Amino acid sequence: MNTSDKIKQRYDRISGVFDIMDHMIKDKWREELLKDVEGTVLEVGVGTGANLPYYPGEAAVTGIDFSTKMLEKARGKTTPASSITLREMDAEKLDFPDDSFDYVVSTCVFCSVPNPVEGLKEIRRVLKPEGKVLMLEHMRSDNPFIGKAMDFMNPIGLHIVGANINRRTMHNIQTAGLKVVDQQFLFSSIMRKLVLMKGGI
Repeated sequence: MNTSDKIKQRYDRISGVFDIMDHMIKDKWREELLKDVEGTVLEVGVGTGANLPYYPGEAAVTGIDFSTKMLEKARGKTTPASSITLREMDAEKLDFPDDSFDYVVSTCVFCSVPNPVEGLKEIRRVLKPEGKVLMLEHMRSDNPFIGKAMDFMNPIGLHIVGANINRRTMHNIQTAGLKVVDQQFLFSSIMRKLVLMKGGI
């Protein structure tokens, strides 16, 4: 069994309690992140759909996740009248043409994507030339002592859930050819709100 399949199984297993676990992300952060999105929107790692109530009605949202059971929970948060489409898909292999989306959204996703740079490159590929990537992501602390502690504890979370707490996400973003145009520290340097656009590779 490969790494992606293992992580998928773990998220399938915890889908029933994921909303309780997901309270690390405050509702006001989600609302602030999504309030101005419009046009075509891709949410990578939609999970149980915690972001779905915060999208403006005029946005055409496609949410993807590689966990079938997570998507079942998300479908319970949509209505027949909503402009939200949910699909099972791997973030590292997006089944969309180049330059498809005005916005790409992720909230605490790139801690669990097995090959985060590949996932970020796929986001870059499907993003329109002037599009934006909106992220709420946790990552390894810039503080050397806290960072080392996160390295030490990382195997525990990785084994239980499949999520890494020590990802060097800012480096991964740069490596994938995306550039940071806005950054806010929400909880020290660990939890951040990011706005990205296409950069050079």
